Order: sequence, then C-alpha cells, then structure tokens
Amino acid sequence: MKQGIHPNWTDQAQVTCSCGATFTIGSTLDTLKVDICSKCHPFFTGEMKFVDRQGRVDKFLKKVQVAEAIKAKGSTKKSSSKNSEDPKSYKDVLRQQQTVLKQVAKTRVQVA
Repeated sequence: MKQGIHPNWTDQAQVTCSCGATFTIGSTLDTLKVDICSKCHPFFTGEMKFVDRQGRVDKFLKKVQVAEAIKAKGSTKKSSSKNSEDPKSYKDVLRQQQTVLKQVAKTRVQVA
C-alpha cells in the first residue's frame, strides 16, 4: 500500500442514533449520527413504528387539501358556465367529424 493516501482507520468510532442508542464500530470517521438503528427499526423490533422525516406526511396532506380546494373551485366554475363546451383534443374533433360524415353517407345510401 502507498503511504499517505489512505484515510486513518479507527476501531472506536461512536455511532449515535436518534432514538438515543449508541454503539462502537470501525470507521474512518470518529463519530456518526444515524436516524434509525437496529434497536429502533421496525424490522428488528417487530412493531410498526411510523417514521416521519422532515414532515413529509404533513406536506403531502397539505398538498391533498390544496388539490381538493382547487377541484371544488373548478366544479363550481363549470356548473356556472354550462353554455361553454369543454375543450376537446384534435383527435376527438376528428372522430366527431368522421362519425358525422359516416351518418351523412348512410342517409344518402338509404335515400337512393
């Protein structure tokens, strides 16, 4: 091995979990901080424990509420303006025109 290019290895690195558990491992760092360890992880403990990192569930629920509010506003706008047609895609317009042309062709055949 080349000298001076490898990090220093220590067998006494302290790992601290967010649950309060600490243990010693070998590492190139002196201290490590982790969110979940074998003492608090649901797989090892056998109990279901909900872990919410940085309020992600709250953010999601807030987005759902905003989406429902927008949807409710959109439904009231549509009910007030029933005279205007919903925007159709180009494909839908073409299909509608084709069905009209087929109906016209059928009526011509029936008349003749």
